[in-house]
Amino acid sequence: MELTYRPRRLRRTPALRSMVRENTLSASDFIYPLFVHEGKEVQQIGAMPGASRWTIDALVTEVSRAWNLGIRCVVLFPKISEALKTEGGEESFNENGLIPRAIKRLKAELPDMTIMTDVALDPYSSDGHDGIVSADGVVLNDETVDHLCKQAIAQAKAGADLIGPSDMMDGRVGAIREALDDEGFENVGIISYTAKYSSAYYGPFREALDSAPRSVTSKPIPKDKSTYQMDPANAREAITEAQLDEQEGSDILMVKPGLAYLDIIYRLRQESELPIAAYNVSGEYSMVKAAAAKGWIDEKAVVLETLLSFKRAGADLILTYHACDAAKWLQ
Repeated sequence: MELTYRPRRLRRTPALRSMVRENTLSASDFIYPLFVHEGKEVQQIGAMPGASRWTIDALVTEVSRAWNLGIRCVVLFPKISEALKTEGGEESFNENGLIPRAIKRLKAELPDMTIMTDVALDPYSSDGHDGIVSADGVVLNDETVDHLCKQAIAQAKAGADLIGPSDMMDGRVGAIREALDDEGFENVGIISYTAKYSSAYYGPFREALDSAPRSVTSKPIPKDKSTYQMDPANAREAITEAQLDEQEGSDILMVKPGLAYLDIIYRLRQESELPIAAYNVSGEYSMVKAAAAKGWIDEKAVVLETLLSFKRAGADLILTYHACDAAKWLQ
């Protein structure tokens, strides 16, 4: 064959492939999500093999392990006692609550680790929604944002580096930015869940935090979160959300879930110069773990290929429960 250009020339050896590789992974790309609870024992999460609910003491040990593997950011999610849950989720802005205490402890022990938090009411809500549910079953936007601002301030006071609003209320990024600035926390960043879809991939996460919508009173409770999280059928809407978050002061934009929404990551990369994060969510993690346990896939190869796909789509950062394993494999 008389071919002028043969693409295989640059695939011939490992050295050549490495020289022309367009995207790479490193441990510093990862944000490690961690669950913390008030109990005295570490609890394994049934739907997420290899993931746990950590005590604060054990959390320090796990975050130290992550740091030693090259991971430079963790995000904390709380499993809250039922006794502390209310319709308004007021425990979310208790300055002596679980997450503020965990932040303070981590900053005392590992001051250089970047601490990201989650801002939403669902772990603290007796209704299981990210916002306050009215008596007639409507998730209230503006009233919720007021509570989210208080939550963000409590986390910033504890030492959080990045505030992560995951609630999908309208206008919350701008309100949180203003609230933080008014309290003197202008250096605390916002990593907004910009395009968070109403997805079926969140099931294992909701088991980990017991944060699914549920009815404990006579008022009607929306069965899902589709009135505030995005419709999985929509892509252009994600650009609108990104433009709004950027205008309101977000420092990093996030797409959640990640794997089923690579096209959204790509679209946002074309639209914005801000860093883009992808959330490799619990359902994606658990499916890989289940298939690997059956011997159907090579876990290491599939995980690294999946994480690389986020980078190829345009993500700069990846929230993933595989973070420590992937960091070890990359070494």
